Amino acid sequence: MTDVALITCEALPEPDPDAAPIAAALEAAGLTHTLLPWDAADADPGAASVALFRSCWNYPWMIDRFAAWLDVAGAATTLLNGLDVVKWNLHKRYLLDLAAAGVPTTPTEVVAAGSTETLGDILGRRGWTDVVVKPAISAGSFRTLRCGVEGQAHLADLLTAGDVLVQPYLSSVEGHGERALVWLDGHLSHAIRKTVRWQGEDELVSTEAMPISDAEAEVAAAAVAVAQARGDLLYARIDMAPNASGQPVVMELELIEPSLFFPQGGPQALERFVAGIKARIRA
Repeated sequence: MTDVALITCEALPEPDPDAAPIAAALEAAGLTHTLLPWDAADADPGAASVALFRSCWNYPWMIDRFAAWLDVAGAATTLLNGLDVVKWNLHKRYLLDLAAAGVPTTPTEVVAAGSTETLGDILGRRGWTDVVVKPAISAGSFRTLRCGVEGQAHLADLLTAGDVLVQPYLSSVEGHGERALVWLDGHLSHAIRKTVRWQGEDELVSTEAMPISDAEAEVAAAAVAVAQARGDLLYARIDMAPNASGQPVVMELELIEPSLFFPQGGPQALERFVAGIKARIRA
């Protein structure tokens, strides 16, 4: 039996910069690995001791099929991250759970599919003028729009396909930049700076790791604790930026297939990651 199946998809929408470092680290640790395209007709998660989510980046557009596959895979092998954690993280309403638990989070309105509520209604009720509108199940900034009330047509169109998020735009992402903090097997590892990314744009990140402030570390720990209450957690990426008061707030908590920026994290990050995988294989 193979030690680790790396869950991917048959046609990658973009390259995975973590793929080569992870493969090399697994080999150096004496762990066998194979690619597991989740959407392949012959995908067999039971052929590996653990299955690690890596680049299954097409699932938002096949969400029902993916959700069904998760149940099959979860019964056949050990998923990393755990099945319940991944299911919770599929829909961005998890941001409401974070906020309810007291985690500083970007204010979020989840608008149910088919709703007739208008963007003007939401902005008037919340006192917002500059917002981001995006699907509640999505990846890669797909159909993400910054707008005001003039974005009503975009909201209405998105609501024909699924639930939608409306959030105030955090202007700090332009200067300070968004921070992506990487948590690996119990420890906050490293962070990078990301620029604003809209649909069709490439993600630009810092080539070096960024310092992590005490305030950022505190928010990250609180967010991870909420996720850990739902099941086993090997890795997490906590994307955040300061709000108008300078408080770091969670924008996304990525627990399924995030880039973990191992080139910036260095050898220690990979060693901790692989050690966590080995420990779960033994278990």
